[in-house]
Amino acid sequence: MKSTTARRMTLSVAVVAALTGVAACGSSDSGKGGKAAGGGAIHLSPVAAVLRTAEQSTDKADSAKVHSTMSLGNLMSVTGDGALAWGHGVKGNLTMTYTGGQMAQMMRKAGTPSMQARYLPDAYYVKMSEEFAQQMGGKHWVRYAYDDLAKFAGASGSYLKDQAQSSSPNQAVKMLLASGDVKKVGEETVSGVHTRHYAGTVNVADLAGRSSNLSADQLAALKKQLGQAGITTDSVDIWINDQNLLVKKTEKADTAKGALTSTASYSDYGVPVSAETPSASDTKDFKDLMKSLRTHGSGNTSSGSGTGTLS
Repeated sequence: MKSTTARRMTLSVAVVAALTGVAACGSSDSGKGGKAAGGGAIHLSPVAAVLRTAEQSTDKADSAKVHSTMSLGNLMSVTGDGALAWGHGVKGNLTMTYTGGQMAQMMRKAGTPSMQARYLPDAYYVKMSEEFAQQMGGKHWVRYAYDDLAKFAGASGSYLKDQAQSSSPNQAVKMLLASGDVKKVGEETVSGVHTRHYAGTVNVADLAGRSSNLSADQLAALKKQLGQAGITTDSVDIWINDQNLLVKKTEKADTAKGALTSTASYSDYGVPVSAETPSASDTKDFKDLMKSLRTHGSGNTSSGSGTGTLS
């Protein structure tokens, strides 16, 4: 029973890790208002004006094909390929493949080196392996409701929920606008496309406070968790094409688990995206999975332990 529970826990942690990897590719909404805090009109610098135009153009594009990579120290490396739409809440499909690190080793042992990830406005779904289905009464999909993120991982889960539900290519642009620290690096060709390259450094805790919808208590707890994780700043680079659409973005940060790096490339803006809710008869809710793990003596998987599980 213990070995079965351990395998289940490994797969469950992988679901959260995959969600974290994709959400890390975006950021929370910095707001679309055209007024400063005091109520006056915002006077944008030339660079900020360009970014604002790119933000709005990318937002209106509604969808795109995505290729992403993310690595965190020796914990994991993961790639994602697919398409996402964000016009009416995030939806889409990505294939997540673990390519290195401890998580890849665990996933290979669990028979799930790659997973189909499906995004819908209220939840994130992952299609797991046949081995997983055999342990879950024949169910292949895990449903992770965004509202359960806060319960599973405390303040960082609340922030992750905020990120996941507003994740789109223009979020990287919004991060730089919110940071107030951005410069034009130059002009470059990326994937055969002429682009303008911009870069800046984001104070992660300050950005969370300025751009999310978290309460004061949640923000205080989040800043504490970010400090414990060793995350203080996030270096962001973006490349914008002549149609003012984001072509590529990279992020780099230092954490207590090692260097965090992520890259995402976007193409085929406006591509049709379809994502249907998996059959309820073939789906296991993550919250119920956690309850079953506690019932079988897997230890403390309460709301505050989620982040620790990934240690």
